[in-house]
Formats: sequence, C-alpha cells, structure tokens
Amino acid sequence: MREFIYYSRTAPTAGHYIKEDLQASGRIDIAIHTVIAAFFLSHKIRTDTKLHMIFAGPPTPPRHLELFPVTEGITGEDKIYLSKKNISTILKRMLYKYKEGRKNEVFPGYWIEKKGFLELVNELNKEGKNIYILDSDGEDIRKADIKPNPIFILGDHKGLPGKEYKRLKKICIPVSIGKRMYFASQTIAVVNNELDRREDGL
Repeated sequence: MREFIYYSRTAPTAGHYIKEDLQASGRIDIAIHTVIAAFFLSHKIRTDTKLHMIFAGPPTPPRHLELFPVTEGITGEDKIYLSKKNISTILKRMLYKYKEGRKNEVFPGYWIEKKGFLELVNELNKEGKNIYILDSDGEDIRKADIKPNPIFILGDHKGLPGKEYKRLKKICIPVSIGKRMYFASQTIAVVNNELDRREDGL
C-alpha cells in the first residue's frame, strides 16, 4: 500500500463552488490531475493506492477527502465508475454529501469529513506510519530508504503552509525528485514510478 496526502489552500469546500471553469474554481483542476496521477495506469486503476486530499479553500475549510476506490463488484452497487472525465463530478458530489460531525462514505471507497492537514498527519504519525514529505532539499528518492507502506505529502501550486511545513519536517522524512519544480500530478507520477520500479526489482 502507498498513500499520498495532497494539500490545497484554494480547493473549494462546498460542491456549488465547483464551476465549469475548473481553474477558476479554486484550482480544482490541479486536484483532478492529482487523482489521475495517483490512480490511473494505461487501461487499469491502481488498487494499491490511497489518496488523501485536504481542501482549505472557501467557504467552510477544511475538508478531508479520502479516496481508496473499490474496483471489484457490480458498477452502481459495489463500486462506481471512475474515469478521467468524471473526477470533477465525483469530487463535487463528495463535497455536497459532507455530513457534520462524522466521516461519510459517499461512494464505495470515497469518504469525506472535516479534518485539518496537521490533524491528519499527526494521526497517521501516531499510528506509526512511514511518512515522507516532498522537498527539493530532501534526500534523492532514488537513493532513499523508503520503508513499507509509505505516505508522501505534497502541496498544490502554492505549496504547503509555512508554519505547518516547519512542524512537518520534524516528524516526516524529506525526499526529493530533483531540484526542478514539477506539478503536483507529475510529482506523484514520478513517485509512483519509483515505487513501481522497486516492486519490480529494477
């Protein structure tokens, strides 16, 4: 199992804030590309990946969207159909289905709740998870000792919040995919590729 935590300062926290213009909708387009990079292979959906998305945009932040898509069973009953074209609809539906005071499973393997970025990371840290933060000054991921069931943290186009970032570096292991700045989705693709290569013995 591998997990990613994507943090967005601008992604909306209510369904009606997602409009046809995805870039103008709190850059939800970046979140959509992140979902694609996390789960999609050619003609296949990854079953070994979980994606946490922390949306901190208006009107009522924060929201924690947890995606671990069910891929077995009957579509419409045991699972939903996930395609590159319907991700914005799924995210919008998840936001609409938020329930105050509880973690709500909107679709099989898709949950939403009110939970902040640091709260989530601290919970995972207390569970003894191996947490890594993408940092250009971190150890080269090709050389780093990546322990089993890793979790990788990354931010949107505005990056991770400064105060939280300093605290995160104390409990997370910084790793780098290089000195150049990549899109969040590209970063996830590189990390997935590195983990795939290790699993394949390359």
